Amino acid sequence: MYNPKSKDANEFIDNNEVIESIEEAKKLVNDAQYIEKILEKAETCKGLTHREAAVLLELEDDAALEKIYKSAKKIKEKIYGNRIVLFAPLYLSNYCVNNCKYCAYKCSNKIGRTQLSQEQLKEEVRALEALGHKRLLLEAGEDDEKCPIDYVVDCIKTIYAEKFKNGSIRRVNVDIAATTAENYVKLKEVGIGTYLLFQETYHKPTYEKVHAGPKKNYEWHTEAMDRAMLDGKIDDVGIGVLYGLYDYKYDTIAMLMHAEHLEAAAGVGPHTISFPRLLPAEGVDYKSFPYLVKDRDFKKLAAVTRLAVPYTGMILTTRENAEFRRELLDIGFSQMSAGSSVGVGGYSDTAKKVHEGLEEKPQFNLADHRKPMDVIKGLVKDGYIPSYCTACYREGRTGDRFMPLAKSGQIGNFCLPNALLTFEEYLKDYADEELKVMGKELIDREIQNIPDARRREKALSYLERIRSGDRDLRF
Repeated sequence: MYNPKSKDANEFIDNNEVIESIEEAKKLVNDAQYIEKILEKAETCKGLTHREAAVLLELEDDAALEKIYKSAKKIKEKIYGNRIVLFAPLYLSNYCVNNCKYCAYKCSNKIGRTQLSQEQLKEEVRALEALGHKRLLLEAGEDDEKCPIDYVVDCIKTIYAEKFKNGSIRRVNVDIAATTAENYVKLKEVGIGTYLLFQETYHKPTYEKVHAGPKKNYEWHTEAMDRAMLDGKIDDVGIGVLYGLYDYKYDTIAMLMHAEHLEAAAGVGPHTISFPRLLPAEGVDYKSFPYLVKDRDFKKLAAVTRLAVPYTGMILTTRENAEFRRELLDIGFSQMSAGSSVGVGGYSDTAKKVHEGLEEKPQFNLADHRKPMDVIKGLVKDGYIPSYCTACYREGRTGDRFMPLAKSGQIGNFCLPNALLTFEEYLKDYADEELKVMGKELIDREIQNIPDARRREKALSYLERIRSGDRDLRF
């Protein structure tokens, strides 16, 4: 029944097709010549089918895995260069009517519940802007009474309305529960960036087992991106799996099938794919989950995903520790969170932490607790360009207008200078003396890598204008 163009979740994520892909991969995994052909195809940046990716997921030999990592790094550098886009999550509310087994916000958990007022939200935004952030990801539990769509819309308006000496928040992405086409239209009209919704697991029996409440409806959840893109006219969407709920091979293959479906049905695949991994959390029996993913397998599945969807942004979360994040950046990630707080009011401490005698708890326990500036220093030392660029979104280079530029290689003419300009803004407005010195050396070196001479000269003039006080200059 597999049909990538179907709008029925049980057809575009067909269980039998996933199983057959795994079984076929087991037969082909020892065919060295075929694997070489897959890697050669991947390095042309044309992507891989979910069946080709399934074969690579079966590889266990260290030498073979190193070939995958080498190819993933080559693709990442060809498309994204050495740029890493930074962002932060912002939690609006921890009220939730679901009872998901893996989440601290589940309704059965006896924790303090709260929601940001618009004034508290402003304080959070001020605190985040003071850290240098220009791009936020809004998060909230599912509760249509406590946290209705109109509240989320008001929050987006509040964030965009906040103006600072050094500018404003330029991009608001949203990660909220699956909702109606009408509500997606509301998000589109208020200027949403990317709409993110993680599948958690594509294995339907497991999905229904770990969820209780409205979220248990597998079809409603899995078909949300169709409503968002086709009916809500949202240009960019982001998908992902919560690795650890079910077998990582099954979920990665199914996630790639979801990407193929969006390409077939909406004309453009996911703008981003996130890679959260199950972590301990308040009231969560972490050790009861039998499919927890080891570092070695996590690195492999991430690299294979980069080969399969070369033009999709891959997001690395603070669920991974600093050392492992550094290792993962080398095999294909293009975005990462920095200085994250996963509790309501976590940046400004304006929201009370005790409610009706109960202490508020974060959604999960973080693994990387570094401040944004420390993350940035680490990136610069490793030769990466920290980027706060949001130019494409505000210049209309989104959805089906972004992909042709990306696939033709033209997007690189925008990305490198824009990354350098936003990093120069950060150095001027937020950096300490150590980072200013490190950053200037990086910018002076990297700006010479802009291939077009006229664009390079314009970027140099923009840099001087930023150093003289101008902001938000972009290509």
